[in-house]
Amino acid sequence: MDLEDAFQVVGEFGPYQKRAVAVLVLTQVYMACQSMLIVLVGSTPEYRIEQQKSGVPSSQQELLQHVTFTEDIDSIVTEWFLIKQQAYKVSLAGSLFFAGLLIGNIVFGPLSDRIGRRPVYLTGLFFEVIFGYVTALAPNYEVFAVSRLLVGLMNGGIGLVCFVLTQEYVGKSYWAMTGTLTSMTFAVGIALFGALGYFIRPWRSLATVANSSGVLFFLLSVTLPESPRWLYSQGQTERAEEVLRYMALRNGKTANHLMLQRVGAAKVRNHDNRGAGVLQLVIHPVLRLRTMVLMYVWYACSLVYYGLTLGATETSGSRYVNVAMYGLVELPAYPLCIYFINKHWAGRRKSMASFLCLAGSACLCTMFIPENTGTLLSVTSLALLGKLMVSAAFNIAYVYTSELYPTVIRNAGLGVCSMSCRVGGILAPFVPSMRALHTSMPFTVFCLSGLSAGCLGLLLPETLNGPTAETLEELSSPSRGRVLESKALLYEDNKWKSNNK
Repeated sequence: MDLEDAFQVVGEFGPYQKRAVAVLVLTQVYMACQSMLIVLVGSTPEYRIEQQKSGVPSSQQELLQHVTFTEDIDSIVTEWFLIKQQAYKVSLAGSLFFAGLLIGNIVFGPLSDRIGRRPVYLTGLFFEVIFGYVTALAPNYEVFAVSRLLVGLMNGGIGLVCFVLTQEYVGKSYWAMTGTLTSMTFAVGIALFGALGYFIRPWRSLATVANSSGVLFFLLSVTLPESPRWLYSQGQTERAEEVLRYMALRNGKTANHLMLQRVGAAKVRNHDNRGAGVLQLVIHPVLRLRTMVLMYVWYACSLVYYGLTLGATETSGSRYVNVAMYGLVELPAYPLCIYFINKHWAGRRKSMASFLCLAGSACLCTMFIPENTGTLLSVTSLALLGKLMVSAAFNIAYVYTSELYPTVIRNAGLGVCSMSCRVGGILAPFVPSMRALHTSMPFTVFCLSGLSAGCLGLLLPETLNGPTAETLEELSSPSRGRVLESKALLYEDNKWKSNNK
């Protein structure tokens, strides 16, 4: 039998898979806390500088002697006086975290495709916890900044592997649900971090408590098995059968006679693994076009999402409430995803494209709304609507992308797409500065990005109720959908297969 038939015997989402997926999904709370940490520990309180007869203090050392913080906040700003000329260091620490995410996406994805999901995930989570404690105990800013880079590297890497594991432990019909739960829990984690920051004000205590949950999730994750889908894609059929029989036993089912089709281990290792990796995304004709489209979709999702967030959260009030709302505003998007992507008349492709176009349309509508309108229909409400739509598209992009890539190269594909996503996040803060050219320019950029990505996403094949490719050979099968399928592409695909025999 093939893998999907095996999951029907074992149980597509039995009690054991529910517990395993719960551990991985709840780990997103820890990862969300690490992602949002700088927002609270880097808070800059109100302060005043005592004027001297000689004027404003010129040197940093002289400035520190005359600064008085008028707001009761304990943060890295108050401890290391990161104000005036040193204020950029707060943003730098945040940028280093996202730079780490970018590197982690590039490194961890292909690595987990090569040596396995489980060892890469456990190693990354272990070191993220270690570096998280270094952050909390940092004696100076330099150590703090380096630790944020390393935490980001681990966070970005294991985020992909964790997501893929939630998919590969269950039957394909549950991929949409587990992928959506992962994104939803991350949003809940952001809201919980805002509440945690409200009750724990000293920044070192907050960093320690937020990081300590990682210890619990690491201990729970140690018992998780290797992905049976990855084992099967590597030709390790007997080990895959052992994992599946173990799952069946824990699900209360009998699978003693479970036998998977032998795919030819030597063929898999010598053919697929030889070319599996980021390079394969470039040289494989189907993967090349598919990756180009997905990279732009992920880039646009990130650009619109973070760009709208910067505009929608520029409100007064408690910083803790603002952080919580940053996560909670995304939650309505996920039930919408679950509903639409499993309907045959919508599916993954049309749902993602529609949500992106709706996000772009919401940005377009802001250009026709005066600044001083009421709260029901205003620029802010439309921006929040746009964020809701792009959050839904972002979530579908995760689920959809994991289905478009074969198991043997799934993490590498997700890693490259996530790298493109980080580029969009890096550029997003610069878009509002385009307001100097014209007041509507930022929303014009978001509008065009959303609409163009939505239209481009329609070129991708639908994966709803379709078979899952495990190897590159299966992806090249004529029965499977292609991006921009044509006689020229079929000829190039056949040429690629003949050259790689």
